[in-house]
Amino acid sequence: MNRPHFADIARELTEGIASGRFPVGSYLPTELELRDQYQTSRHTVRAALHELQQMGLVSRRKNAGTRVESMQPRNDFRPSLASVDDLVQFGSEHLRLVQSTQQIEATAKLAKTLRCAQGALWLRVSSLRIDGDKDSPPVGWTDVYIDPEYEDIAQAAKENPDTLISSLIETRYGRSIDEIQQDVRAITVSADMAKRLRVEAGTAALEIVRRYLDATGATFEVSVTVHPAERFSVSMRLKRSQS
Repeated sequence: MNRPHFADIARELTEGIASGRFPVGSYLPTELELRDQYQTSRHTVRAALHELQQMGLVSRRKNAGTRVESMQPRNDFRPSLASVDDLVQFGSEHLRLVQSTQQIEATAKLAKTLRCAQGALWLRVSSLRIDGDKDSPPVGWTDVYIDPEYEDIAQAAKENPDTLISSLIETRYGRSIDEIQQDVRAITVSADMAKRLRVEAGTAALEIVRRYLDATGATFEVSVTVHPAERFSVSMRLKRSQS
């Protein structure tokens, strides 16, 4: 007899909840009971119960069992990315060519973009992003704003063109990303930016602003990237929200 797949167990339990066999407020059989019932491993049972939890049908608490919370799956979804590299979408294929580094004060306009106080000090690392071929048109231009205390990161960014600046900060300073906030909007390329990206002024582009927050909710890096529309697209996966 073949052992059932966790999805088969999840489907049967879902049907049991929808039919009222496991009413809202009741508890499903324990992991051990389900293991024996389906003659499978405890790992497979846990995977099935996790699937139900993802759908919002049940809640699970240690030493309290699996409680039925709803008869219908929840339909809300949230963007989910497996890694920072998924979100940033560059990875090793898109190299960073640092063009300049400079300590600046945030103007009123920039402060609005960075969500910081006007006059706040930042170290700006400006770079072209390329596909690996330095002679090909760049895929974008990125201004990365970081804490001025991380001055040595600018040189590290030059020496490690395929490593995210946030990863360099984490390695050297132990400040890791807990959350990334991303805003994407359509813009037209300015005359100055057009020269950098080798496009005509007024060309349609995507501006992507990403704010990197640590576990305390403090922003320690902000990147502003401009991509000519025909050279870049944004992709994401959607996963059902957890309760």
